[in-house]
Amino acid sequence: METEPLVFVGIDWATAAHQVCLTGTGNPVQRSFPHDAGGIGAMVDWLCSQAERPEQIAVGIETPHGPVVEALMDRGIAMFAINPKQLDRFRDRLSPAGAKDDRRDALVLASSLRTDRHCFHRVATLDPVVVELREWSRMAEELKRERGRLTNRIRQQLWRYYPQVLELADDPGADWVLALWDTAPTPAQAARLTEKTVASVLAAHRIRRVTAAEALAFFKRPALTVAPGTTEAAKAHIATITKRLRLVNRQIKDVSRHIEILLGQLAEPWSEPGQEDEPSDAAILRSTPGVGTIVVATLLAEAPQAVRERNH
Repeated sequence: METEPLVFVGIDWATAAHQVCLTGTGNPVQRSFPHDAGGIGAMVDWLCSQAERPEQIAVGIETPHGPVVEALMDRGIAMFAINPKQLDRFRDRLSPAGAKDDRRDALVLASSLRTDRHCFHRVATLDPVVVELREWSRMAEELKRERGRLTNRIRQQLWRYYPQVLELADDPGADWVLALWDTAPTPAQAARLTEKTVASVLAAHRIRRVTAAEALAFFKRPALTVAPGTTEAAKAHIATITKRLRLVNRQIKDVSRHIEILLGQLAEPWSEPGQEDEPSDAAILRSTPGVGTIVVATLLAEAPQAVRERNH
């Protein structure tokens, strides 16, 4: 830091109110501020009034993002984050009690920042594109998990009465597999399928790795003997899941397209004044064989310090 801090602050973040402990100007001072625009604004004004310049204030916090961090950094206050496990060790120095105490946690953050700043990491201002990329990459991960849950439920139902579909494809949640299932949702209907019908479904989804004859051969395999009502129940269950799964499949494609746009912005070359353009970190990662779009987005979003400023 260019300016050595004179005031050390610890903020115990919460959903309803934030506990703030200020040290360095005498005895520790504790205050609580509600989590709303007025409360956060009052907290920032109070902290800025404790020093001649905002650069003289250092704030320790567990969560390195959110409106509290952004409001303080916008005023030029230095923010430092710490791993919760590391904070537990500092907490033991003040009290062996394990009960949750917001005031004590705020004091621990402030005092440990003053004595052991090397255990914290400085929160850097993020490129706006990286902020967006971080959120879109999280959406992609959430959708991926949701898709996995829905696909597993379809796999379980197909295993009950219609394992031929599982033998046809490793991913029963793929749109083309769902389309074939719509065409013949039971083994009895699959027995009446024609190669022309299957070929039209495969062509509509641009599937070439499986031919219509191969797919039809799977569907016409001998059916399982199941208890009366099993086929109807499993079919109804799958029908409700496929509606959600198709939506998730579309959302995954939309998110991937948006991530590609953001990566394209980050991949623009940059240069120091008077030097030739150099490829950005995003461009280097995207050009690495075997590294997919989501992996690149996750790396850049979770380690934004690796992203060079595009307008250096």
